[in-house]
Amino acid sequence: MMKNQKLWIDEIEKCPNCGSTHLIRNYERGELICQDCGLVIEDTFIDLGPDWRAFDNDQYMERARAGSPSSFMVFDKGLSTEISPRNEDSYGKKIPIRNKSQLYRLRKWNSRIRSSEGRNLSIALQELDRIAENISIPKDVRETAAMIYRKAMGMKIVRGRSIEALVSASIYAACRMHNIPRTLEEISRVTKATKKNIAKAYRIENRYLKFTFAPQSPLEYVEYFRDKLKLSNETKVKAIEIINKISQAGKISGKGPVGIAIASLYIAAVLNNERKAQREFADAAGITEVTLRNRYKEISEFLGLNIGFH
Repeated sequence: MMKNQKLWIDEIEKCPNCGSTHLIRNYERGELICQDCGLVIEDTFIDLGPDWRAFDNDQYMERARAGSPSSFMVFDKGLSTEISPRNEDSYGKKIPIRNKSQLYRLRKWNSRIRSSEGRNLSIALQELDRIAENISIPKDVRETAAMIYRKAMGMKIVRGRSIEALVSASIYAACRMHNIPRTLEEISRVTKATKKNIAKAYRIENRYLKFTFAPQSPLEYVEYFRDKLKLSNETKVKAIEIINKISQAGKISGKGPVGIAIASLYIAAVLNNERKAQREFADAAGITEVTLRNRYKEISEFLGLNIGFH
């Protein structure tokens, strides 16, 4: 078998002769072969790859005849005409002076034909990407947030409202959809919109788009806050035990999951002699020290603990 042949191991299909899952796809010969018994299972495979070969990335990009996949993160999903600002043709040659004025007019009209909605979306998606980068949001969550914002635009709820607030609300909704623990306070720190305005924008989006999220649990935030505060795994386990106890007793009803999670972590840290200032816990969760103190006292009283607040 030649070294430059393209081989793929398929572990889903089984050999009808020996039942082995070690199958080799040889796209140059169009064959599917069992690696264990040598049976040629299929001899008319279609090569779904490109009809050209490339030996490095530059050659691949040069010979490829398709662009990058469409993305909700690009205002036109990557499908519009783009005129390069450089005065060069597709081969990198300089544009003749006699054609420069024509190219300038094309660029000008290309920018003019973009609708106001297109400009709004372009600004919003740039802001979305900036916020997401600052709070370490994965790519798939960014795509979901962009899709939510696009739906909001389609329902005409963007007009007259703050782009920053609606973008932030879309990110928050996407995080909840993907079970990514991010708080409104944390998002508001990296944008001009206040926590209050983001919450209001989120309620508006929820009213029109009708999100169907399960109620948030304090358990979703324990690992996240533990990492931010650099606490031990024992403290995390203890905090989870505390949350489970008060949850079974119905003591978290009507309370914010963030406050319950950080207060439980604080109690667990004190019990494990990992003493940190209350300000560190409050800052990690984006809540006030008063909220932390109230949740801490409620949980301590229920569990019958007599631990001073440090």
